[in-house]
Amino acid sequence: MVAVPRAATRANNPAMIGKLKGIVDSYGEDWVILDVGGVGYQAYCSARTLQSLPRPGEAAVLSIETYVREDVIRLYGFANDLEREWFRLLQTVQGVGAKVALAVLGVFKPGDLASAIALQDRAALSRAPGVGKKVAERIVAELKDKAPALSIAGLHTPGGSPATMVSSSSPAGLGAAEAISALTNLGYNPAQANAAVALASRELGEGADTAALIKRSLKELAR
Repeated sequence: MVAVPRAATRANNPAMIGKLKGIVDSYGEDWVILDVGGVGYQAYCSARTLQSLPRPGEAAVLSIETYVREDVIRLYGFANDLEREWFRLLQTVQGVGAKVALAVLGVFKPGDLASAIALQDRAALSRAPGVGKKVAERIVAELKDKAPALSIAGLHTPGGSPATMVSSSSPAGLGAAEAISALTNLGYNPAQANAAVALASRELGEGADTAALIKRSLKELAR
């Protein structure tokens, strides 16, 4: 571990690591070591992210969240920037720390997580290790208005390929995120739009296009 001044924090340290590109050296139960120019960086990851990474000896890229705690620097690694944003957002909820946030992201893709929040599916959220009934209720209550904006932001990830943006948008891809954006432009609040599109996506399937999702969502919102 690297020694740092006791006063250093995530918020005020300018030397934070935001991304690592290197060669996979080895894996642990909840971490990977990435060799970057001969230096091995240990990054803690969700189960989903670890499963998406290549074998040792192959190249990989991780979006990084850097935490500095007293004399320890800890890196958290993510498959993309959107997953990292969800990691940050989840920790704004009372009772959710880094460990629980990673556990949630190990169970849910970003889009599926947004859908669960939009549909207030507390039972689904409770499947994540460390998320009991009360924490699931807090996640739904505290993030229902924030999740839609983050979902739509997934469409505009700088440098993201179309495939990456589709898979990371919410609730079920590019069409869903565009439908949410369209509904909010029509005057519906983000939480209403996200919930309606989530229901439409579940009914019409992941292959539904934007127009079909908007039409079905408007029918739901008219009730």
